[in-house]
Amino acid sequence: MLKTFPKGGVHPPETKLSANEAIQVLPIPDSVTIPIAQHIGAPSTPVVKKGDKILVGQLLAKSSGFVSANIHSSVSGTVQKIDNVPDSSGYKRQSVIIKVEGDDWDENIDRSKEVKDDISLSKEEIIKKIFDSGIVGLGGATFPSHVKLSIPKGKTAEILIINGVECEPYLTSDHRLMLERSEELIVGTKILMKALGVGKAIIGIENNKPDAIEKLNKVNDNSSISIEALKVQYPQGGEKQLIKALTNREVPSGGLPIDVGAVVHNVGTALAVYEAIQKNKPLFERIVTLTGKSVSKPANYLVRIGTPISAIIERSGGLPEDTGKVINGGPMMGKAVNFLDAPVTKGTSGITIMPDEESHRGIIKDCIRCARCTQVCPIGLEPYLLMTLTEKSLFERLEKNDVMDCIECGSCSYTCPSDRPLLDYIRLGKVTVSKIIRARRQQ
Repeated sequence: MLKTFPKGGVHPPETKLSANEAIQVLPIPDSVTIPIAQHIGAPSTPVVKKGDKILVGQLLAKSSGFVSANIHSSVSGTVQKIDNVPDSSGYKRQSVIIKVEGDDWDENIDRSKEVKDDISLSKEEIIKKIFDSGIVGLGGATFPSHVKLSIPKGKTAEILIINGVECEPYLTSDHRLMLERSEELIVGTKILMKALGVGKAIIGIENNKPDAIEKLNKVNDNSSISIEALKVQYPQGGEKQLIKALTNREVPSGGLPIDVGAVVHNVGTALAVYEAIQKNKPLFERIVTLTGKSVSKPANYLVRIGTPISAIIERSGGLPEDTGKVINGGPMMGKAVNFLDAPVTKGTSGITIMPDEESHRGIIKDCIRCARCTQVCPIGLEPYLLMTLTEKSLFERLEKNDVMDCIECGSCSYTCPSDRPLLDYIRLGKVTVSKIIRARRQQ
């Protein structure tokens, strides 16, 4: 029997329209807009100014704290300005705007296609190099990767888990990465194992990707790395759900994976680690899926950070006439794009274009106490209650009912027969409770 997490979850239509589309290199745009905050934590501090000449891979903004990340240029050219520019949600973020002039790379970056398997750096050197290269979690969370590798005192890492689940409907960027960059992914996994000092790693993949499972088993030459097929069940890509499915260890409420000896990294992150350590290449490009039922050419692209989302859409045939919504990410956890010229960032795994007929919410009706939302919650929360507490501003009760444990998977809203915006209210409640917690800690 295939492994999976034991409670909750849903199985929305997979709609993996671009699964068989090989990764294409998206042409470099005339200019890029590179935000200095593309990660969880403190924004970076710009180290360039208007008029500076820039190379591909050059540092643009330096990390401003432990939980922060360096930002590098994805193009060569001239810094036009540093300004506040709307992101995909419409909020203005400080960004470096660069006019593209050629494609000249930092000479220290190894651009050869040779796969390098020899890992010469020490554990400490690996973690520093990952920090220097600005690597963050590429599954969407964008948590700085060097922080995950810096194990707190009193904790011990026992196992590395590589997340190749890609349970979000429509998205296929990780799937194509596992097929086309499998050798580098295995080396990246070995590097992460060395950085953590662990002797075991598991790459978890849902069994709707049999070709990726077969390919990784074929190229894997390390008996300490196992490839595990998992039952298809959303949101299996959540850290706590994946750890439970693969190891039967349960991360406690309010806890972190390291509390049960596990560290989880996405397959995209593992590839970025390989490129940083073996090729001296900072994180300045990533694989992005462009997809949707009405899209004429669903595809997977290798995209330079800072490229306008509109450029990817145009490459795939333009915006369909029946477009109702453009989503940054997938339909379950993604967020609506309000500005199509917003830049691709490190956290952009895909752009999903939904037809108008599928883009509208149903009419909100009264809760019928069916308990379906509690049945599908993978954390075991009571989403109907969390929404009510948020509506009534009962934030102390909201905190006591573990709202901060919500992983925002959207299973509750997807299942609700009354079309109640459960996740919207829970997200609002989490923001308020997090402010209360921060204020309490500062007292």
